[in-house]
Amino acid sequence: MATLIDPEVERQEILRHYRKLLRTAKPYLKGGDAKLIKKAFNTSLEAHKDMRRKSGEPYILHPLAVAQIVVEEIGLGTTSIVAALLHDVVEDTPWEISDVEREFGTKVARIVDGLTKISGVFDYGTSEQAENFRKMLLTLSEDVRVILIKIADRLHNMRTLDSMPRHKQLKIASETIYLYAPLAHRLGLYAIKSELEDLHLKYTDTDTFRDLTQKVRQSRGARNRFIKEFVAPLDDELKAQGFDFEIKGRPKSIYSILRKMRKQNIPFEEVYDLFAIRIILDVPPEQEKAACWRVYSIVTDFYQPNPDRLRDWVSTPKANGYESLHTTVMSQTGQWVEVQIRSRRMDDIAEKGYAAHWKYKDTGAVQPESSLEAWINKVREMLETNNSSALEFMDEFRQNLFVKEVYVFTPKGKLVILPDGATALDFAFEIHTHIGLQCLGAKVNQKLEPLSYRLRNGDQVEILTSQKQRPTEEWLSYVTTSKARTRIKDYLRDDKRAKAEDGKFLLEKRLELIGVEQTQDNLNRLLAHFNVHNAHEFYYRLAIGQVDGREIKESLFDPTVPLPRTPSMLEPKTFDQEVQKLRGVRPDMLVIGQTTDHIRYTIATCCNPIPGDDVFGFETDQGIVIHRTSCPKATTLMSSFGNRIVRAKWTEQLELAFLAGIRIKGSDRVGLVNDVTKIISNSLKVNMRSITIDSDDGMFEGQIMVFVNDTAHLEKLIQRLSRVRGVLSVERFGS
Repeated sequence: MATLIDPEVERQEILRHYRKLLRTAKPYLKGGDAKLIKKAFNTSLEAHKDMRRKSGEPYILHPLAVAQIVVEEIGLGTTSIVAALLHDVVEDTPWEISDVEREFGTKVARIVDGLTKISGVFDYGTSEQAENFRKMLLTLSEDVRVILIKIADRLHNMRTLDSMPRHKQLKIASETIYLYAPLAHRLGLYAIKSELEDLHLKYTDTDTFRDLTQKVRQSRGARNRFIKEFVAPLDDELKAQGFDFEIKGRPKSIYSILRKMRKQNIPFEEVYDLFAIRIILDVPPEQEKAACWRVYSIVTDFYQPNPDRLRDWVSTPKANGYESLHTTVMSQTGQWVEVQIRSRRMDDIAEKGYAAHWKYKDTGAVQPESSLEAWINKVREMLETNNSSALEFMDEFRQNLFVKEVYVFTPKGKLVILPDGATALDFAFEIHTHIGLQCLGAKVNQKLEPLSYRLRNGDQVEILTSQKQRPTEEWLSYVTTSKARTRIKDYLRDDKRAKAEDGKFLLEKRLELIGVEQTQDNLNRLLAHFNVHNAHEFYYRLAIGQVDGREIKESLFDPTVPLPRTPSMLEPKTFDQEVQKLRGVRPDMLVIGQTTDHIRYTIATCCNPIPGDDVFGFETDQGIVIHRTSCPKATTLMSSFGNRIVRAKWTEQLELAFLAGIRIKGSDRVGLVNDVTKIISNSLKVNMRSITIDSDDGMFEGQIMVFVNDTAHLEKLIQRLSRVRGVLSVERFGS
């Protein structure tokens, strides 16, 4: 029975959210702003009046929540609040952009238009969603508020993802980790980035998320006691030295704990820096740097620092504007603790990112050309110079703009910031295109290095050039920056065009020599004979000698011999149509193991799914590949190739056996391997494919590949193995 909705209760609920928004925004409002917000609220309320969200609540609560995030968590002002309240009206209701412009002005209309353009991001096939992504970045370079409101919109969607069907949850969560979390990070919104990552984990790998959340919760009491003891001496000393400050303890996000566990291959208990201590100083801008270093010396008077873990982003801020001084110190109890030292302004920028920059820019505390603006200029340049396909562009964008930086210097000491992993050749193109195209090698710290040399922080680089040097295809494997890649591709394309012209001339001369007319029919015979797809490619190969001109003989053009068939490229659409035909009635769900004989499917080796795992299918030319939803590749597949994703589930079959990997650690003893193998083969009728065990100083670590029926079967095996004497941990691993 449907629950009855009380309109009065709903009206009160909507007003409560609206009043909260006004209260939060109050400190930022100037004359007439409150009126404008009220008008936007009433417009949105009226436009969405008959709409409900998937959860059943009135739709207006979504724009209100987005506006709340925009002001409270990002710190934007009235224009953005109004745009957030109106962000869905053009897409979902009869309102047009012209109506928004008439009622609310050009600025708001431009932002709403940007948000409407990107509302359908990632909806269809690959190139279409990548094209949408490019549109989104064009709006970023026009007005960054578009992206900030879009991130707020995505955050609210992720917070309310429960009411969505499972396949939508997976798709939205994957796009979030693929694009929105890195964008939030790049724009300096650390808290939002962490929450988006955690929510992604919650929906794609629920068990792991639940398990880690519980462990963090259980260790909270002990952690708080530890923080109190750790902070006490610092607190006293900072007061004694007359600092105006605040100290916070900040727990690590679930996603970053998991990333650390996987990267270092350690259990939860060994992740030491589960939290960071943050010291925030209230000091005038001109004293910030000196104050941070004074506090650093106080901290290191009490606690021994780890010299490898000092990060100074006060002298050289990160490209997204982040400034802070980080050190990792050893506490009295033998645990490493990260201490972050920053001013109130730096903390504001770290929490609110880009929006805070504007606030401080007016006061002159941030240089007008901040590194973040330099980044946005780079995005603009990338959009202007990039003529590759939308998909390539998307990959390049993620590689170039979502990575860490490396700081290097020119011979005259000018700082150049490049993406981590950049090479000497990238550096040459960063200086100037001509220098890049004629680059022979580099002198790095006075030592000769090849083009492919990977730059390190602090390197001083001098580029060596030669008039005779020319780029080759191989250069593309030496570069990581979009700028260098685009310039090299442009050169190679122009070079190929010029060579093809030479090849065309050579062909004309050859045909003239053997007395053959230059017709389309004759050209087709040549293409078919040499197995080349098009004339341009054929001319090019002829010019560079890949096709031997002497092989072009009169006999090839004999009209009595039938024309060989030119190889045709397979039309990718046909594969999709075939799958549609085979799937029949329910085109959106593949049931694995039931009547799937007529659909070829294979189990992905990257994550080895077994019955009971949450899975999805991915269409390839060889058939459908079944992946776990928590597979490392899942995010890229779901967000980049949404149209090839097939919803999939297991049937209740037990006659099939699936390969799974188990990692086992413990203290070594005589007979241990025997005990382990006995459990596997005797008690649970599991077949083992391989076992490798290494032992070192009384400890052992082993990997066992076994055939099991499903997750329950595997779980039972893991429980039995963990009871073996000497075994400390047993866990499943992907491949």
